[in-house]
Amino acid sequence: MNLQKMLQEPTATVVDVRERWEFTMGKAEGSINIPLGEVMGRIGEFEAMSKPLILICQSGNRSGIAAAILHGKGVREVYNGGSWMDVKALQSRFTTTKA
Repeated sequence: MNLQKMLQEPTATVVDVRERWEFTMGKAEGSINIPLGEVMGRIGEFEAMSKPLILICQSGNRSGIAAAILHGKGVREVYNGGSWMDVKALQSRFTTTKA
């Protein structure tokens, strides 16, 4: 499934793994913030989240690490969405298309 289709899933959860200060400076619509350093301690939260989980960060590096951690802990339907700015641009594109 491609990223745009995943983002349009009504059950998708977008998790930004940047630091809190980065998140406050800009974010993708509807995303929640769980910094990469907190991922290991919050596995249960990820397991309980609505799927698919789309992880984002500044460039895709930290979200890739977080996705690998979650996969290693058995959390399924986790995807590296890459850059939060790219996700935000995709969101605005399909929001504009709906209008």
